[in-house]
Amino acid sequence: MTPGVSSEERLARAALTRVLEPGDERGGQWLRRFGAVRLMALLTSPDAGREQLTDVREQRLGGYRIRAVAAVPERDLAAVAEAGGRFVCPGDREWPSQLDDLGAARPIGLWVRGRPDLRIWSLRSVAVVGARACTSYGAHMAANLGSGLAERGWVVTSGGAFGVDGAAHRGALAAGGATVAVLACGVDVVYPRGHAELIGRIAEQGLVIGELPPGDHPTRSRFVLRNRVIAALTRGTVVVEAEYRSGSLVTARAAQRLGRFTMGVPGPATSGLSAGVHELLRGEGALVTDAAEVIELVGDIGDLAPLRRGPVLPRDLLDPVSTRVLEALPARGAADGGQVARGAGTTTDEALGKLYELHSLGFVERHGDGWQLTSRATPAGTARRGGT
Repeated sequence: MTPGVSSEERLARAALTRVLEPGDERGGQWLRRFGAVRLMALLTSPDAGREQLTDVREQRLGGYRIRAVAAVPERDLAAVAEAGGRFVCPGDREWPSQLDDLGAARPIGLWVRGRPDLRIWSLRSVAVVGARACTSYGAHMAANLGSGLAERGWVVTSGGAFGVDGAAHRGALAAGGATVAVLACGVDVVYPRGHAELIGRIAEQGLVIGELPPGDHPTRSRFVLRNRVIAALTRGTVVVEAEYRSGSLVTARAAQRLGRFTMGVPGPATSGLSAGVHELLRGEGALVTDAAEVIELVGDIGDLAPLRRGPVLPRDLLDPVSTRVLEALPARGAADGGQVARGAGTTTDEALGKLYELHSLGFVERHGDGWQLTSRATPAGTARRGGT
Protein backbone atom coordinates (compact mmCIF):
# COMPACT_ATOMS: atom_id res chain seq x y z
CA MET A 1 0.00 0.00 0.00
CA THR A 2 1.14 3.54 -0.62
CA PRO A 3 2.04 5.90 2.23
CA GLY A 4 -0.85 8.15 1.13
CA VAL A 5 -3.31 6.15 3.25
CA SER A 6 -2.56 6.26 6.95
CA SER A 7 -3.04 3.24 9.18
CA GLU A 8 -5.77 5.15 11.06
CA GLU A 9 -7.63 5.82 7.78
CA ARG A 10 -7.33 2.18 6.73
CA LEU A 11 -8.59 0.91 10.08
CA ALA A 12 -11.50 3.35 10.04
CA ARG A 13 -12.55 2.38 6.51
CA ALA A 14 -12.23 -1.32 7.31
CA ALA A 15 -14.46 -0.75 10.34
CA LEU A 16 -17.01 1.18 8.26
CA THR A 17 -17.47 -1.82 5.97
CA ARG A 18 -19.03 -3.43 9.07
CA VAL A 19 -21.22 -0.38 9.71
CA LEU A 20 -22.52 0.79 6.33
CA GLU A 21 -24.24 -1.43 3.80
CA PRO A 22 -22.83 -1.36 0.24
CA GLY A 23 -24.18 1.59 -1.72
CA ASP A 24 -25.39 3.49 1.40
CA GLU A 25 -25.42 7.00 -0.08
CA ARG A 26 -26.19 8.69 3.25
CA GLY A 27 -23.11 7.07 4.75
CA GLY A 28 -21.15 8.00 1.63
CA GLN A 29 -22.10 11.65 2.09
CA TRP A 30 -20.99 11.54 5.73
CA LEU A 31 -17.73 9.93 4.66
CA ARG A 32 -17.06 12.80 2.24
CA ARG A 33 -17.98 15.43 4.83
CA PHE A 34 -16.16 14.11 7.90
CA GLY A 35 -13.63 11.57 6.60
CA ALA A 36 -13.44 7.96 7.76
CA VAL A 37 -11.61 8.55 11.06
CA ARG A 38 -13.89 11.37 12.20
CA LEU A 39 -17.03 9.49 11.14
CA MET A 40 -16.07 6.43 13.18
CA ALA A 41 -15.35 8.69 16.15
CA LEU A 42 -18.81 10.25 15.82
CA LEU A 43 -20.58 6.91 15.48
CA THR A 44 -18.81 5.39 18.50
CA SER A 45 -19.32 8.45 20.73
CA PRO A 46 -21.86 8.15 23.57
CA ASP A 47 -24.48 10.18 21.66
CA ALA A 48 -23.64 8.53 18.30
CA GLY A 49 -22.94 11.98 16.83
CA ARG A 50 -26.58 13.10 17.04
CA GLU A 51 -25.67 16.79 16.92
CA GLN A 52 -23.78 16.45 13.63
CA LEU A 53 -25.44 13.45 11.99
CA THR A 54 -28.85 15.08 12.01
CA ASP A 55 -30.12 14.01 8.58
CA VAL A 56 -31.14 10.49 9.63
CA ARG A 57 -33.76 9.04 11.95
CA GLU A 58 -32.86 8.24 15.54
CA GLN A 59 -33.54 4.50 15.13
CA ARG A 60 -31.29 4.22 12.09
CA LEU A 61 -28.54 6.20 13.79
CA GLY A 62 -28.77 3.84 16.75
CA GLY A 63 -28.29 0.87 14.42
CA TYR A 64 -25.17 2.48 12.96
CA ARG A 65 -23.77 3.00 16.47
CA ILE A 66 -24.39 -0.61 17.53
CA ARG A 67 -22.46 -1.88 14.52
CA ALA A 68 -19.71 0.72 14.89
CA VAL A 69 -19.05 -0.17 18.52
CA ALA A 70 -18.93 -3.89 17.66
CA ALA A 71 -16.50 -3.47 14.74
CA VAL A 72 -12.99 -4.84 15.22
CA PRO A 73 -11.13 -3.82 12.04
CA GLU A 74 -7.80 -5.28 13.20
CA ARG A 75 -9.40 -8.72 13.32
CA ASP A 76 -10.88 -8.30 9.82
CA LEU A 77 -7.57 -7.14 8.35
CA ALA A 78 -5.82 -10.10 9.94
CA ALA A 79 -8.48 -12.48 8.60
CA VAL A 80 -8.15 -11.24 5.02
CA ALA A 81 -4.35 -11.39 5.25
CA GLU A 82 -4.60 -14.99 6.45
CA ALA A 83 -6.74 -15.74 3.37
CA GLY A 84 -4.02 -14.26 1.17
CA GLY A 85 -5.80 -10.97 0.63
CA ARG A 86 -5.69 -7.26 1.42
CA PHE A 87 -7.91 -4.22 1.91
CA VAL A 88 -7.68 -1.56 -0.81
CA CYS A 89 -9.02 1.95 -0.17
CA PRO A 90 -9.32 5.23 -2.05
CA GLY A 91 -5.87 6.82 -2.02
CA ASP A 92 -4.07 3.51 -2.52
CA ARG A 93 -2.13 3.15 -5.75
CA GLU A 94 -4.18 0.01 -6.49
CA TRP A 95 -7.54 1.80 -6.14
CA PRO A 96 -9.45 1.84 -9.49
CA SER A 97 -10.33 5.50 -10.01
CA GLN A 98 -13.34 4.64 -12.20
CA LEU A 99 -15.18 3.58 -9.04
CA ASP A 100 -15.25 7.27 -8.10
CA ASP A 101 -17.91 7.68 -10.82
CA LEU A 102 -20.36 6.14 -8.34
CA GLY A 103 -20.26 9.33 -6.24
CA ALA A 104 -21.71 8.90 -2.76
CA ALA A 105 -22.41 5.22 -3.56
CA ARG A 106 -18.70 4.53 -4.09
CA PRO A 107 -17.38 1.57 -2.07
CA ILE A 108 -15.76 2.47 1.25
CA GLY A 109 -12.98 0.11 0.24
CA LEU A 110 -12.55 -3.27 -1.41
CA TRP A 111 -11.44 -6.54 0.15
CA VAL A 112 -9.26 -8.31 -2.40
CA ARG A 113 -7.84 -11.83 -2.84
CA GLY A 114 -5.31 -12.53 -5.58
CA ARG A 115 -1.91 -11.29 -6.68
CA PRO A 116 -2.64 -9.03 -9.70
CA ASP A 117 -3.04 -5.26 -9.41
CA LEU A 118 -6.75 -4.39 -9.38
CA ARG A 119 -6.28 -0.92 -10.88
CA ILE A 120 -4.20 -2.16 -13.80
CA TRP A 121 -6.57 -5.02 -14.54
CA SER A 122 -9.61 -2.74 -14.44
CA LEU A 123 -8.21 -0.56 -17.22
CA ARG A 124 -8.96 -3.28 -19.81
CA SER A 125 -11.93 -5.14 -18.41
CA VAL A 126 -15.35 -6.16 -19.70
CA ALA A 127 -18.28 -7.43 -17.65
CA VAL A 128 -20.06 -10.57 -18.89
CA VAL A 129 -23.26 -11.19 -16.93
CA GLY A 130 -26.53 -13.05 -17.39
CA ALA A 131 -29.02 -15.61 -16.15
CA ARG A 132 -28.16 -18.06 -13.38
CA ALA A 133 -30.52 -20.68 -14.83
CA CYS A 134 -29.16 -20.19 -18.34
CA THR A 135 -29.65 -22.49 -21.30
CA SER A 136 -26.85 -24.48 -22.93
CA TYR A 137 -26.81 -21.78 -25.62
CA GLY A 138 -26.28 -19.07 -22.98
CA ALA A 139 -23.48 -21.02 -21.30
CA HIS A 140 -21.83 -21.64 -24.67
CA MET A 141 -21.96 -17.97 -25.68
CA ALA A 142 -20.70 -16.79 -22.28
CA ALA A 143 -17.78 -19.23 -22.34
CA ASN A 144 -16.88 -18.19 -25.90
CA LEU A 145 -16.96 -14.53 -24.92
CA GLY A 146 -14.86 -15.22 -21.85
CA SER A 147 -12.18 -17.14 -23.74
CA GLY A 148 -12.23 -14.77 -26.72
CA LEU A 149 -11.80 -11.67 -24.58
CA ALA A 150 -9.08 -13.31 -22.47
CA GLU A 151 -7.14 -14.44 -25.56
CA ARG A 152 -7.13 -10.82 -26.75
CA GLY A 153 -5.72 -9.52 -23.47
CA TRP A 154 -8.94 -8.34 -21.83
CA VAL A 155 -10.00 -9.03 -18.24
CA VAL A 156 -13.37 -10.80 -17.86
CA THR A 157 -15.32 -9.51 -14.86
CA SER A 158 -18.44 -11.18 -13.48
CA GLY A 159 -20.22 -12.11 -10.27
CA GLY A 160 -19.10 -15.69 -9.67
CA ALA A 161 -22.68 -16.99 -9.75
CA PHE A 162 -24.07 -20.11 -11.43
CA GLY A 163 -24.98 -19.95 -15.10
CA VAL A 164 -23.61 -17.23 -17.34
CA ASP A 165 -21.22 -15.82 -14.70
CA GLY A 166 -19.55 -19.16 -14.09
CA ALA A 167 -19.33 -19.94 -17.82
CA ALA A 168 -17.65 -16.58 -18.53
CA HIS A 169 -15.12 -17.11 -15.71
CA ARG A 170 -14.35 -20.65 -16.89
CA GLY A 171 -13.92 -19.50 -20.48
CA ALA A 172 -11.32 -16.94 -19.41
CA LEU A 173 -9.51 -19.43 -17.15
CA ALA A 174 -9.46 -22.08 -19.88
CA ALA A 175 -7.76 -19.60 -22.20
CA GLY A 176 -5.14 -18.90 -19.52
CA GLY A 177 -6.48 -15.36 -19.23
CA ALA A 178 -7.48 -12.89 -16.55
CA THR A 179 -10.79 -12.87 -14.71
CA VAL A 180 -12.26 -11.03 -11.70
CA ALA A 181 -15.13 -12.24 -9.51
CA VAL A 182 -17.04 -9.51 -7.65
CA LEU A 183 -18.78 -11.16 -4.69
CA ALA A 184 -21.78 -10.08 -2.62
CA CYS A 185 -20.19 -11.55 0.52
CA GLY A 186 -16.82 -11.70 2.24
CA VAL A 187 -13.99 -12.72 -0.07
CA ASP A 188 -13.19 -15.63 2.24
CA VAL A 189 -16.75 -16.96 1.95
CA VAL A 190 -17.52 -19.44 -0.82
CA TYR A 191 -20.86 -18.58 -2.38
CA PRO A 192 -22.45 -20.36 -4.09
CA ARG A 193 -20.96 -23.43 -2.41
CA GLY A 194 -21.04 -25.33 -5.68
CA HIS A 195 -18.45 -22.89 -7.01
CA ALA A 196 -15.86 -23.57 -4.32
CA GLU A 197 -13.35 -24.91 -6.86
CA LEU A 198 -14.06 -22.12 -9.36
CA ILE A 199 -13.68 -19.33 -6.77
CA GLY A 200 -10.44 -20.95 -5.61
CA ARG A 201 -9.08 -21.03 -9.17
CA ILE A 202 -10.05 -17.39 -9.71
CA ALA A 203 -8.26 -16.39 -6.49
CA GLU A 204 -5.13 -18.20 -7.70
CA GLN A 205 -5.16 -17.06 -11.32
CA GLY A 206 -7.12 -13.80 -11.05
CA LEU A 207 -8.85 -11.67 -8.44
CA VAL A 208 -11.76 -12.14 -6.04
CA ILE A 209 -13.08 -8.84 -4.67
CA GLY A 210 -15.97 -7.56 -2.56
CA GLU A 211 -17.17 -4.69 -0.40
CA LEU A 212 -18.14 -6.79 2.60
CA PRO A 213 -15.66 -7.73 5.34
CA PRO A 214 -14.39 -11.28 5.90
CA GLY A 215 -17.04 -13.76 6.96
CA ASP A 216 -20.03 -11.64 5.91
CA HIS A 217 -22.87 -13.45 4.15
CA PRO A 218 -24.78 -12.48 0.98
CA THR A 219 -28.36 -11.17 0.89
CA ARG A 220 -30.72 -10.37 -1.97
CA SER A 221 -30.11 -6.62 -1.68
CA ARG A 222 -26.35 -7.12 -1.56
CA PHE A 223 -26.45 -9.00 -4.86
CA VAL A 224 -28.28 -6.10 -6.49
CA LEU A 225 -25.93 -3.48 -5.03
CA ARG A 226 -22.87 -5.55 -6.00
CA ASN A 227 -23.86 -5.07 -9.65
CA ARG A 228 -23.07 -1.33 -9.59
CA VAL A 229 -19.43 -2.21 -8.78
CA ILE A 230 -19.25 -4.60 -11.74
CA ALA A 231 -20.63 -1.87 -14.02
CA ALA A 232 -18.29 0.83 -12.71
CA LEU A 233 -15.12 -1.28 -12.78
CA THR A 234 -15.42 -2.19 -16.45
CA ARG A 235 -15.44 -0.43 -19.82
CA GLY A 236 -18.65 -2.14 -20.84
CA THR A 237 -21.20 -4.77 -19.86
CA VAL A 238 -22.36 -7.68 -22.03
CA VAL A 239 -25.64 -9.38 -21.07
CA VAL A 240 -26.09 -13.01 -22.14
CA GLU A 241 -29.65 -14.24 -21.46
CA ALA A 242 -31.75 -12.25 -18.99
CA GLU A 243 -35.45 -12.17 -18.18
CA TYR A 244 -37.30 -8.88 -17.82
CA ARG A 245 -36.62 -8.70 -14.06
CA SER A 246 -33.08 -10.09 -14.16
CA GLY A 247 -30.38 -8.64 -11.92
CA SER A 248 -28.14 -8.62 -14.98
CA LEU A 249 -30.27 -5.82 -16.40
CA VAL A 250 -29.57 -3.87 -13.20
CA THR A 251 -25.88 -4.10 -14.11
CA ALA A 252 -26.63 -2.99 -17.68
CA ARG A 253 -28.70 -0.01 -16.55
CA ALA A 254 -25.98 1.00 -14.08
CA ALA A 255 -23.45 0.82 -16.91
CA GLN A 256 -25.64 3.08 -19.05
CA ARG A 257 -25.97 5.64 -16.25
CA LEU A 258 -22.19 5.64 -15.84
CA GLY A 259 -21.62 6.18 -19.57
CA ARG A 260 -20.22 2.70 -20.14
CA PHE A 261 -20.94 0.58 -23.20
CA THR A 262 -23.94 -1.74 -22.86
CA MET A 263 -24.19 -4.80 -25.10
CA GLY A 264 -26.41 -7.83 -25.47
CA VAL A 265 -26.17 -11.25 -27.10
CA PRO A 266 -29.47 -12.02 -28.89
CA GLY A 267 -31.30 -15.29 -28.35
CA PRO A 268 -34.39 -16.96 -29.82
CA ALA A 269 -37.35 -14.57 -30.10
CA THR A 270 -39.50 -17.14 -28.29
CA SER A 271 -37.15 -17.52 -25.30
CA GLY A 272 -38.24 -15.83 -22.08
CA LEU A 273 -34.63 -15.97 -20.91
CA SER A 274 -33.67 -13.63 -23.76
CA ALA A 275 -36.64 -11.26 -23.40
CA GLY A 276 -34.72 -8.83 -21.19
CA VAL A 277 -31.74 -8.83 -23.54
CA HIS A 278 -33.97 -8.09 -26.53
CA GLU A 279 -35.58 -5.19 -24.66
CA LEU A 280 -32.08 -3.88 -23.94
CA LEU A 281 -31.22 -4.15 -27.64
CA ARG A 282 -34.39 -2.26 -28.58
CA GLY A 283 -33.03 0.63 -26.51
CA GLU A 284 -29.42 1.77 -26.30
CA GLY A 285 -27.79 -1.66 -26.12
CA ALA A 286 -25.51 -2.80 -28.95
CA LEU A 287 -25.91 -6.25 -30.45
CA VAL A 288 -22.77 -8.42 -30.21
CA THR A 289 -22.11 -12.05 -31.06
CA ASP A 290 -18.44 -12.59 -30.24
CA ALA A 291 -15.41 -11.10 -28.50
CA ALA A 292 -14.21 -9.22 -31.61
CA GLU A 293 -17.47 -7.25 -31.77
CA VAL A 294 -17.25 -6.43 -28.06
CA ILE A 295 -13.69 -5.17 -28.41
CA GLU A 296 -14.63 -3.06 -31.42
CA LEU A 297 -16.88 -1.08 -29.05
CA VAL A 298 -14.80 -0.94 -25.87
CA GLY A 299 -11.29 -1.09 -27.35
CA ASP A 300 -9.00 1.47 -28.90
CA ILE A 301 -9.32 3.07 -32.32
CA GLY A 302 -8.54 0.46 -34.94
CA ASP A 303 -9.73 -2.55 -32.89
CA LEU A 304 -12.23 -3.49 -35.59
CA ALA A 305 -14.15 -6.73 -35.87
CA PRO A 306 -13.59 -8.62 -39.15
CA LEU A 307 -15.99 -7.85 -41.99
CA ARG A 308 -18.89 -10.32 -41.94
CA ARG A 309 -19.91 -11.79 -45.29
CA GLY A 310 -21.00 -15.07 -46.82
CA PRO A 311 -18.73 -17.38 -48.83
CA VAL A 312 -17.34 -16.04 -52.11
CA LEU A 313 -18.73 -18.12 -55.03
CA PRO A 314 -16.92 -18.47 -58.40
CA ARG A 315 -19.62 -16.49 -60.21
CA ASP A 316 -19.11 -13.60 -57.75
CA LEU A 317 -15.70 -13.05 -59.39
CA LEU A 318 -17.08 -12.61 -62.91
CA ASP A 319 -17.11 -9.18 -64.54
CA PRO A 320 -20.54 -7.55 -65.13
CA VAL A 321 -20.79 -8.43 -68.84
CA SER A 322 -19.89 -12.09 -68.24
CA THR A 323 -22.51 -12.21 -65.47
CA ARG A 324 -25.18 -10.86 -67.83
CA VAL A 325 -24.21 -13.36 -70.53
CA LEU A 326 -24.36 -16.24 -68.04
CA GLU A 327 -27.78 -15.13 -66.80
CA ALA A 328 -29.06 -14.87 -70.39
CA LEU A 329 -28.69 -18.62 -70.90
CA PRO A 330 -31.87 -20.62 -70.27
CA ALA A 331 -32.11 -22.85 -67.23
CA ARG A 332 -32.69 -25.85 -69.50
CA GLY A 333 -31.71 -26.39 -73.09
CA ALA A 334 -29.36 -24.43 -75.32
CA ALA A 335 -29.35 -21.00 -77.01
CA ASP A 336 -27.31 -19.66 -79.90
CA GLY A 337 -25.03 -16.64 -79.72
CA GLY A 338 -27.63 -14.24 -81.11
CA GLN A 339 -30.23 -15.21 -78.53
CA VAL A 340 -27.72 -14.86 -75.72
CA ALA A 341 -26.60 -11.44 -77.02
CA ARG A 342 -30.18 -10.15 -77.07
CA GLY A 343 -30.79 -11.41 -73.53
CA ALA A 344 -27.55 -9.91 -72.22
CA GLY A 345 -27.91 -6.62 -74.11
CA THR A 346 -24.58 -6.99 -75.95
CA THR A 347 -23.36 -7.55 -79.49
CA THR A 348 -23.18 -11.09 -80.83
CA ASP A 349 -19.38 -10.92 -81.06
CA GLU A 350 -19.07 -9.75 -77.44
CA ALA A 351 -21.48 -12.42 -76.26
CA LEU A 352 -19.56 -15.16 -78.13
CA GLY A 353 -16.27 -13.91 -76.65
CA LYS A 354 -17.70 -14.07 -73.13
CA LEU A 355 -19.22 -17.51 -73.80
CA TYR A 356 -15.80 -18.87 -74.75
CA GLU A 357 -14.36 -17.37 -71.55
CA LEU A 358 -17.18 -18.91 -69.50
CA HIS A 359 -16.53 -22.24 -71.24
CA SER A 360 -12.88 -22.17 -70.18
CA LEU A 361 -14.00 -21.46 -66.61
CA GLY A 362 -16.42 -24.39 -66.64
CA PHE A 363 -19.68 -22.40 -66.45
CA VAL A 364 -21.05 -23.31 -69.93
CA GLU A 365 -20.60 -26.00 -72.57
CA ARG A 366 -21.04 -26.14 -76.33
CA HIS A 367 -24.04 -28.08 -77.63
CA GLY A 368 -24.05 -28.16 -81.44
CA ASP A 369 -24.43 -24.56 -82.62
CA GLY A 370 -25.75 -23.50 -79.23
CA TRP A 371 -24.58 -22.97 -75.67
CA GLN A 372 -25.98 -24.28 -72.42
CA LEU A 373 -25.18 -24.18 -68.72
CA THR A 374 -23.06 -26.95 -67.28
CA SER A 375 -24.65 -29.05 -64.55
CA ARG A 376 -22.38 -27.21 -62.03
CA ALA A 377 -23.67 -23.82 -63.12
CA THR A 378 -27.35 -24.74 -63.46
CA PRO A 379 -28.37 -24.26 -59.76
CA ALA A 380 -26.71 -20.85 -59.62
CA GLY A 381 -28.03 -19.97 -63.07
CA THR A 382 -31.61 -20.73 -62.05
CA ALA A 383 -31.40 -18.47 -58.97
CA ARG A 384 -32.76 -15.40 -60.71
CA ARG A 385 -33.33 -12.12 -58.92
CA GLY A 386 -36.19 -12.50 -56.51
CA GLY A 387 -35.95 -16.29 -56.54
CA THR A 388 -34.89 -18.69 -53.85
